[in-house]
Amino acid sequence: MNSDPKREVLRHLLSTVRFRGSVAIGDAPEGFADFRAAGSTRSAGELLAHISDLIAGSHFLLKGEYVELATEPLPWEAEKTRFRDSLKELDGFLASDAPLAYPVEKFVQGPIGDALTHVGQIVLLRRMAGFPIEPVSYFTAEIVPGED
Repeated sequence: MNSDPKREVLRHLLSTVRFRGSVAIGDAPEGFADFRAAGSTRSAGELLAHISDLIAGSHFLLKGEYVELATEPLPWEAEKTRFRDSLKELDGFLASDAPLAYPVEKFVQGPIGDALTHVGQIVLLRRMAGFPIEPVSYFTAEIVPGED
């Protein structure tokens, strides 16, 4: 296991994406995947697929590989599973001693920060679609890297 403090902060940020994302998508109905704010915006399913691509792409980048991902959304339940699996895989890599091809800060300011933004968009879409999330105290939540 790696004990680099920057890596641990990135793992915590990744776990925050997992926690907040799970709140955003947790009990959303299947039809929610197709909901969009306007015709030219991404649907909830497209946003979730993009978040999974950001996470999977980060994994490739951290290993020194550039892969451009633009995955078509899977059915809602399958996309939710893909989201969780991509986070778990990236966290496992960050927990290892494998070298990182780029500085941690690049992922905070880039793809992982972007993923958090898109989670917020899904939360907004939930409210617009009539399926608002229950209030959650993110500050007091027990968010632990490596745990589901």
